[in-house]
Amino acid sequence: MNPLANALKSEIARVARKELKDELLALRKVTTTHRSEIAALKREVKALRAQLKTHEKAIGQLPAAAPAAEAPSGRQLRFSAEGFAAQRARLGLSQVQMAQLLGASALSVYKWESGKAHPRAAQLERIASIRQLGKREALARLTAGQGG
Repeated sequence: MNPLANALKSEIARVARKELKDELLALRKVTTTHRSEIAALKREVKALRAQLKTHEKAIGQLPAAAPAAEAPSGRQLRFSAEGFAAQRARLGLSQVQMAQLLGASALSVYKWESGKAHPRAAQLERIASIRQLGKREALARLTAGQGG
């Protein structure tokens, strides 16, 4: 019985090695492919980083740009959504009326107040000019705009 058990054991080991050999060969092929793809990606990242450095150097050599939104007096305009909403409430205007006064859409006014968008430089100047208005003058401009 002993020789039969040894023969069976050695046959099972041989078949297992044969099966494992095929599996390992496929696994090695996949691993080799992955390694070559990783190497290609590393080369691409290196090239992109080099391009980024050259672009950063080029941008650093450009003259400094003027501030985005400056008032005619030379000071920079700031915008806060809460302040804009408070200004509209102080004037007693609806969002639609404020939009008409600024020459913008009501959706823009809504987005500015909720902080989902920021007004452009031209709109910031218009908003700054409305800050000096009182209720009567704002309503007068609205009625003049509707009539004319």
